[in-house]
Amino acid sequence: MNKQTQINLGYVVMALIGVFLFQQWLISSMTETRTVPFSEFEHNLKEGNISDVVIGDQYLTGKLKESGERLKVVVTAKVEPDLAHYLDQYGVRYGRVVESHFLENLISWIAPTLIFFGIWLFFVRRMAEKQGMGGGLVSIGKSSAKVYVEKDTGVSFEDVAGVDEAKQELMEVVEFLKEPGRWGRLGARIPKGVLLVGPPGTGKTLLAKAVAGEAKVPFFSISGSEFVEMFVGVGAARVRDLFEKARKHAPAIIFIDELDALGRSRASGGPVGGHDEREQTLNQLLVEMDGFDPSSGLIILAATNRPEILDPALLRAGRFDRQVLVDKPDKPGREAILAVHMKRVTLAPEVDAGKIAALTTGFSGADLENLVNEAALLATRENADAVTLAHFTRAIERIVAGLEKKSRILSDAERTVVAYHEMGHALVAMALPDTDPVHKVSIVPRGIGALGYTIQRPSEEHYLIKREELEHRISVLLGGRAAEKLVFGHLSTGASDDLAKATEIARDMVMRYGMSDELGFVVYDERQSGFLGKQAEPIFPSAPRFSEATAQAIDAEVKGIVHRQFGQALAILERNRKLLERCAKELLEQETLDEPRILELSKELRPAD
Repeated sequence: MNKQTQINLGYVVMALIGVFLFQQWLISSMTETRTVPFSEFEHNLKEGNISDVVIGDQYLTGKLKESGERLKVVVTAKVEPDLAHYLDQYGVRYGRVVESHFLENLISWIAPTLIFFGIWLFFVRRMAEKQGMGGGLVSIGKSSAKVYVEKDTGVSFEDVAGVDEAKQELMEVVEFLKEPGRWGRLGARIPKGVLLVGPPGTGKTLLAKAVAGEAKVPFFSISGSEFVEMFVGVGAARVRDLFEKARKHAPAIIFIDELDALGRSRASGGPVGGHDEREQTLNQLLVEMDGFDPSSGLIILAATNRPEILDPALLRAGRFDRQVLVDKPDKPGREAILAVHMKRVTLAPEVDAGKIAALTTGFSGADLENLVNEAALLATRENADAVTLAHFTRAIERIVAGLEKKSRILSDAERTVVAYHEMGHALVAMALPDTDPVHKVSIVPRGIGALGYTIQRPSEEHYLIKREELEHRISVLLGGRAAEKLVFGHLSTGASDDLAKATEIARDMVMRYGMSDELGFVVYDERQSGFLGKQAEPIFPSAPRFSEATAQAIDAEVKGIVHRQFGQALAILERNRKLLERCAKELLEQETLDEPRILELSKELRPAD
């Protein structure tokens, strides 16, 4: 017996007990009769207190003259034969009736049954609302899409920055909705669907709302996960209902967020036969997208950060005709995004969005919004009059390195090891070419396990990376371990994360980028390619397509790259041993060194050969 069956049986038992108790209470309250012994009944007769008597099959019921209370007596064979003659002595009215309790019994059973059924229906509706069924079983197939009009979205293209190419593409969609005749005069048709793809936090949903705000048309917004439910056929019914509503309000925009929850490729596994709820919902969406006329002014927008797992039938021409990339912003884009969000806070005069944009390489639009908010919170916590550049710098450190752990107190020996470790990273980075400048070095613990950190600030955007640059990155990562080896002669666990990153870069060089002279220009990596170069493990791992000898050669090449770069980092620190000692000593005293002080200390740095 499963848990659901146990819950149902328990509810039935509780309902039966409740019906029984309610029945007893109802009978007692409806009769309002007190059962008394025959001696008390006879005494009231003799005193003349009883006005009338009703003789039943089993009971005698008398009514008191003053209070109106009714007295019930169980009729026995001993008193019944002489009852009429006996009552005549006291001058009371009496008569015999046939008792019927049908109505009382009917009410006592039906009323509590209706009450418990109402309670059950109430909880069913509550569960239906939580499941997104619109508040009841009747509306189980209704779409739960939120409908906005232009004034409700409150978003226009002026609120979107840093994604100029995507804005330009979507501006045409707005023109399609505003002037369909102009764009169709030469025979062109409006695109049926536009798919926004990009990493999380880049503003895909914001762009869709801006399109609706600019076009001034109804905007139906729903998440892909809201279509799929535990009941078979519900998702398909909701898709039909959504398109029916949108057609009634055309011209309109349907926006499906997180499309991958609904449109995952049907070849990626699932129940045998492929007849699960998600696939039925996807099939219905494909049918609806084929079935509407784009000239009616109905356009579908969708967003996903995993386009590689979408079903090919969704991406073919005639469904999602356009795919718009909403990528992470470059430096001018980050500066524009910061300018939008900085309007909401009080800034100090020296705050320059360009300087902050230079420190936030790799940040998405959502990250930049969070950065401005964190800086404002820091300034508010200190009761400052305005948000300064120092607040933004500390907010970046908090986002990148984590929250400062003041409760994590290190011993003097541990602080010394961490200081040499971090300065090892910094000096190797400054000694090698094609590396990012060092922005700050600190031995203040942050985050979950970071006992110190070294922040490097990219001077420009990188889209292609040479082999030498990757090797230098490995050397910088191993600079901390090399400093520990050089100064203390032993190794610690503090370099575990550095070793993992260095090994990953070296393995990618060998298996993905073909940068090994020994193995040649061959790709051995079996991992599936994710969005924008991110890797995803296969759902069903298969055996490698290379031999055991090749695997041994790959391991040897990866090990060789890491060891060579460790040797290079160790050689740089040996050449600058005195400078390492001096910088580590000052770092122990100050706990944090910023870029100007690091450059001043490293004037005597001897670069790598």
